Amino acid sequence: MASSKRFGSVLSSWVDKHFAILTVMPTLTVTILVFGLPLILSLMLSFQGWSAQQSLFGGRFVGFANYIDLFSDPQFTQALWLTIAYTVITVFLELTIGLGVALLLNKDVPFVKAFRTALIVPMMITPIVASMCWKLLLDPNYGIVDYFIGSPILWLGDPTLARISVGFVNVWQNAPYVAILLLAGLRSLPSEPIEAAAIDGATRFQIFRHVTFPLLTPYIVVALLLRTIFEFRTFDNVWVMTGGGPADATKLLSVYTFMTSFFAFDMSLGAAASWIMLLIVFVFCVLFVAASRRKENAL
Repeated sequence: MASSKRFGSVLSSWVDKHFAILTVMPTLTVTILVFGLPLILSLMLSFQGWSAQQSLFGGRFVGFANYIDLFSDPQFTQALWLTIAYTVITVFLELTIGLGVALLLNKDVPFVKAFRTALIVPMMITPIVASMCWKLLLDPNYGIVDYFIGSPILWLGDPTLARISVGFVNVWQNAPYVAILLLAGLRSLPSEPIEAAAIDGATRFQIFRHVTFPLLTPYIVVALLLRTIFEFRTFDNVWVMTGGGPADATKLLSVYTFMTSFFAFDMSLGAAASWIMLLIVFVFCVLFVAASRRKENAL
């Protein structure tokens, strides 16, 4: 009986001492199993020459051969440069449109609350559903866009128009997110510097250029880095609307990785491509964290 009480006392003391670790342990275990294990397996796969006939750990170690093969593949380098160009253009348009909309909705214009609410609508639609709707709208035979234009246009059948169409849909769906983020930033700015500049005789453009924009910069940096990270790994709307075509015109890096892994069934090469994407996105994440800390210090 005495030994049982002593054991209970020791156990209670041990639980009190390690309470913080015990409460975090379930979440940490699930995170490692869900996120860490697949990452480790895909990293191992990227250094192997693995085929579907082999066991999970039965691949032959090939070192960096898969990564060398990737950069020797013209389709991979084309997909990489296309992804970079696509990311730069769509993020620039989203920021420009988002900032313009945020500045307009920051004023006391009629029905401003209705317009602010309408901004949420594109964000409430899942990317796949939105892409399917736009694919129907842009159909040369049944689409309402060509009906109003009056002549059939191969929006998704011409390489240049397909890139523009896919980028347009992405900007249409994500620019409202940037607008809402920047509108929240504008509403939180202190009014004293703006009022002081107006009393000193500054014009609206001068107030925006020298007061509002510098104060809004932390929010713009956050929007820039967040959208860059998400745009770089865009997949769903491209795959639904064009499947990477026509003639690989919209074959972004995410589409290349998917087709290499599950169409060509070269899982090792696909794993190497996905790790290159992850490393590039990781750089943007580091920048995002640095920008967030700078924003916290500025507030």
